[in-house]
Amino acid sequence: MAVQNAHSIMRRKSIAQMDDEAEKSGLFKSLGLWQLTAIGVGGIIGIGIFTLAGLVASGQEGGEGAGPAVLISFLIAGLASAAAALSYAEFAGMIPRAGSAYTYGYVALGEIIGWFIGWDLLLEYIAIVAVVAIGISGYFTEFLGGIGVEVPVWMQGTGDTVEGGVVNLPAIVVCLFITFILSRGTKTFGRFELVAVALKILLILFIIGLGFFYVSAENYTPFMPNGFGAVFTGAAVVFFAVFGYDAMSTAAEEAEDGKKHMPKAILLSLAIAMGLYILATLVLTGMQNWEELDTSAAFAVAFQSVGLPVIATIISAFAVISILTVMLTFLLGVTRVWFSMSRDGLLPRWFSETDRHGTPQRVTWIAGIASAFLAGVFPIRLIADLTNIGILAAFVVVCLAVIVLRYKRPDQPRTFRLPLMPIIPAFGVLASLFLILQLEPGTWLRFGIWLLIGLVIYFAYSKRNSVMNPNSPRYQEVIHDE
Repeated sequence: MAVQNAHSIMRRKSIAQMDDEAEKSGLFKSLGLWQLTAIGVGGIIGIGIFTLAGLVASGQEGGEGAGPAVLISFLIAGLASAAAALSYAEFAGMIPRAGSAYTYGYVALGEIIGWFIGWDLLLEYIAIVAVVAIGISGYFTEFLGGIGVEVPVWMQGTGDTVEGGVVNLPAIVVCLFITFILSRGTKTFGRFELVAVALKILLILFIIGLGFFYVSAENYTPFMPNGFGAVFTGAAVVFFAVFGYDAMSTAAEEAEDGKKHMPKAILLSLAIAMGLYILATLVLTGMQNWEELDTSAAFAVAFQSVGLPVIATIISAFAVISILTVMLTFLLGVTRVWFSMSRDGLLPRWFSETDRHGTPQRVTWIAGIASAFLAGVFPIRLIADLTNIGILAAFVVVCLAVIVLRYKRPDQPRTFRLPLMPIIPAFGVLASLFLILQLEPGTWLRFGIWLLIGLVIYFAYSKRNSVMNPNSPRYQEVIHDE
């Protein structure tokens, strides 16, 4: 078995080796096209409509509001995301393996790049689960208030978001609840996701249809109250709401026919989500003045403002259920990336053990508890910004990697080939970098510290224990092909 540059940090795994490892993974293949699409839609639609749209439009919690032009923020984010989605679709049809951007970077650009993206995604996906849990907490509090139950202020959120708050207890509880669901295996998870996503789409269509009758054209003026700067900043924030398909791609090894279904599921999920986002933001900013929009339960409060408190209570109840799908998708994502990195020797083998459900229980519960901690003690905007910079960095790597592999391995079988190569992925790189530049300096600092910690771990443990290192005790456990 020949291994080029076996001791280099740029060593790469072959696609043949990836396929062989996938067959021995221990993960159960139980997800069809519509279950995969439901996971993608479940990861994309949720917190963006129910929470971030109000946050970005109103400009509360420390930023200038985009106003009704939050619609443009979503379109900009969606356009950047679409370029990356096409790149993900090509990779998913070529390498249907758990790990998503981590795996794609490892194959095309080398181990150190794959490590950094994998390490990045561990933090980002856990943070996403936390952000969504905070969003659910806001709607849960609104729902309980609507039925006459007052939630004590100390457990509604931290002092940064709620005066007198200490901890966000509902967010902690929901993190642990979705961790339990995922721990029951992908078959159970897939069924739950399919039903929950169907309910979510029906809820959003109901909101759009009913809200349309309460839209006032006056609320659209001024359309862009704080100029393009606020719109671009808003696009960087709501980018969080348009990339759930990348977490779905981490379930590739659990798809019944990953090479055929994964590309279709990625593109379908993004198209469905963007159509609903456009309609929902138009209705939200038309129902209530942008300066009065709520940052935690925007639609529920908007319907209260037009004299429909019962509808607001119903929305709050179903929003909690529908947003759960986002948490499930991204918790699935972090556990599968973690599983893949452990299987590759970059993290201890202990993390890649699966149980009788074909589920890596250890990483599932560790990730779930970590997300519960973040959700309980940190404000939503801080975590959302940290999430976005990491995912945008992953998108840069995937878009670059698909260009590299197209020209290095042009004859590799692909069930989907993105059009206009290399224009579309190059646009994805530039758009992602542009959105990264819109984020706060503090976000850059926190992200840099996390990557520095990852660099230390890589050279202290991962490089030495990688299955690609001939001196690693795990080297003989895998088949190396070129």
